[in-house]
Amino acid sequence: MTSDYAKPLPRPNRLSQPFWDGTKRHELLLQKCNDCGHVWFPPSQRCPKCLSTEYEWSKASGRGKVWSWIVMWQRYFPAFEADIPYNVAYVELEEGPRLMTNIVGCDNDAIHCDMAVEVVFEDVTSEISLPKFCPLSS
Repeated sequence: MTSDYAKPLPRPNRLSQPFWDGTKRHELLLQKCNDCGHVWFPPSQRCPKCLSTEYEWSKASGRGKVWSWIVMWQRYFPAFEADIPYNVAYVELEEGPRLMTNIVGCDNDAIHCDMAVEVVFEDVTSEISLPKFCPLSS
């Protein structure tokens, strides 16, 4: 764990704090509507499907598939220069929502659409653990 982490970090707020508390415990939590059962991300005050304000935070499976990805070859942000080339991916979780993340544990050339992945957590500070995804072990 590095206390001098130079990359941008999330700024948890009232709505997102339960998500970040979960990642700190290495759990992936999503909001689930108590009225219609819809699961969503990013956090919001209302269910985006039925507009109910009745929801709970539920533990996700942590499994999904690569929906889309890109490989960054150019330095846009100095803090990421040492990581070039790095990927930025959308993972579609088994529960439905898509998360923007990185695919780790494999070469960028090995990433493909519908690739089965599972969540891993990178503890970047004492307060923040980032959810990333690696190929699903068979």
